[in-house]
Amino acid sequence: MRLSIRHTTRYQFAEPVAHALQRLRLTPKATQGQEIREWSMEFANAHVELEYDDQHFNHTTLVAVEAGSSEVVVTCSGVVDTQDNAGVIGRHSGHLPLWTFLSQTRLTRPGPQMRAMMRGLPNPDDGPLDFLHALSTHVRDHVAYTKGTTGPNTTAEEAVEAGTGVCQDHAHIFIGAARANDIPARYVSGYLMMNDRIDQEATHAWAEAHVEGLGWVGFDISNGISPDPRYVRVATGCDYRDAAPLTGISFGGVEELLSVDIAVEQQQVEQ
Repeated sequence: MRLSIRHTTRYQFAEPVAHALQRLRLTPKATQGQEIREWSMEFANAHVELEYDDQHFNHTTLVAVEAGSSEVVVTCSGVVDTQDNAGVIGRHSGHLPLWTFLSQTRLTRPGPQMRAMMRGLPNPDDGPLDFLHALSTHVRDHVAYTKGTTGPNTTAEEAVEAGTGVCQDHAHIFIGAARANDIPARYVSGYLMMNDRIDQEATHAWAEAHVEGLGWVGFDISNGISPDPRYVRVATGCDYRDAAPLTGISFGGVEELLSVDIAVEQQQVEQ
């Protein structure tokens, strides 16, 4: 499937800034089942300082906001070809050893509520893939998808206790529970083409777990499926903080208003 993507992020500052830096993880990965045909980034009132691949092989762009700016606009656009591999990404690669993804973070660490939620799940030793599919369903049954009830700093334990969350929370809960059962798991941020609309308000998030014999396998807990050709992987990490599309490093204490516009649609492939 060929997907056309346009992603515009607009920062509006309460007053002109003297200095600000922004870390962007907005370039899709070239991985199994995904080919980047075109990708570009344009900036208004900002310029690129540095580009590099981080420890998770996320292509990262560091941009500086021009002094005196009251607004910054980042526009990404491109075309990505995807294939249906039933969510299987394949063998582990990268700078970090696989055991890195067994360590809990502040956002994924289970507490009493998560441990109670995990009761009744099948034994992962009887079949890790069956366990992971059951876990995905279990998380979705216990935590309703509700916008506006959580934020970037909400932990998996807090989302389970509240019983509501969004895709980020579903991914963190799944990852924390998988790691608690000795299954490496990681966070994924990216794009999802919706069947009922082109324009969207945010990027999507899901999880991947490492299964012996298959490698990394994706689970979109919020939608109850493994990623298919409608999904575009952009960044991965131990949790949201490693894969966040945009991270402000310093705004000098100036308040900012963030708005995002995303369009994802299928493009016809010429024969």
